[in-house]
Amino acid sequence: MPSPSSVTIPQIAKAAGVSTATVDRVLNDRPGVNPATAQRVREVLSSLGGTVTQPGRPKSAPNYRFAFVLPDARTAFFDAVDRIVAQSAGEFRHQHVTELTLRLPSHDVNAFAQQLARLTDFGGLALLAPDVPQVKLAINELVQAGVQVVTLFSDVAGSMRAAFLGTDNRAAGRTAGLLLGHGMAGRPRARTALFSPPTRFASEIDRRIGYAQLMEERFAQVDVLRCLEVPDSEDEAYRYAMDCLPPADAPDAIASAYSVAGGSFGIGRALAARGYTGRALFAVHDLVEVHRSMLASGAADYVLHQDVYLSVSAAARTLRALQDGVRGALTTFRNPRVEIVTQENLA
Repeated sequence: MPSPSSVTIPQIAKAAGVSTATVDRVLNDRPGVNPATAQRVREVLSSLGGTVTQPGRPKSAPNYRFAFVLPDARTAFFDAVDRIVAQSAGEFRHQHVTELTLRLPSHDVNAFAQQLARLTDFGGLALLAPDVPQVKLAINELVQAGVQVVTLFSDVAGSMRAAFLGTDNRAAGRTAGLLLGHGMAGRPRARTALFSPPTRFASEIDRRIGYAQLMEERFAQVDVLRCLEVPDSEDEAYRYAMDCLPPADAPDAIASAYSVAGGSFGIGRALAARGYTGRALFAVHDLVEVHRSMLASGAADYVLHQDVYLSVSAAARTLRALQDGVRGALTTFRNPRVEIVTQENLA
């Protein structure tokens, strides 16, 4: 039996068959726990010695094993996150963290959820995943098994994940709408194209909702052309955008375009081929290399960027604090704001 000073929240959670969040609520007398469950937690606590490691004081030299779980789709953003995790290995080692990056099959949500649910040998997971019931169930099973889970860049709301780390994607979509809407100001009627994949990622859904909301609220004279079936590959995205976009000299020509996710290079090619160069504003997300080049060449006007390194680093620190049972572990990180990058501040 562990000594009273060595009892931790994860130990109590495992012995009681509940999540660490439930144990934390019971220990801090917060609502939301079934009375029978709360009693079981207290009984387990008593049997383990009656005291818990002091909140806010992590173990002296622990070793942590965390995984960054990403979709296997080869998009510029997902690959950039993978790279930044690898580049942060030295920082993680200083935190006594061993990290592993796993790429799960995002085009088969059942396979994604099944493989996710098997990751019970990790102390914590930073997860970028589709927001579907199968994934929510897998997250809940992991948390109940004592694995700490945070979502990264795209949330899975309604699951038992401890926190979401990333920018406010609804606000990001609204920001894009504000930028492009002001660029179309003064026209009695205008048209904007909204490009999105047929997505199951909450980040992409929130961006397009935010964009459409802002246009409706602030720029009622703007019609939104919804192109919501953008394929994964840039070549296919180009062909799709060519079919979706009217020519620049047509009566129904667009004045701006917004891409919520991948395929932006192909869409940019289609805008140029349709004659929109210098005639329509184009906003995209994340300052990956291809978007940096598009800004430099004038193929894109705005990149809405989030600090990927900040969120990746915060994920490791948050998981570590959660595993240690540090009180207030979720209050130390503030999600990054949307950064607007243009050709003028590209350096």
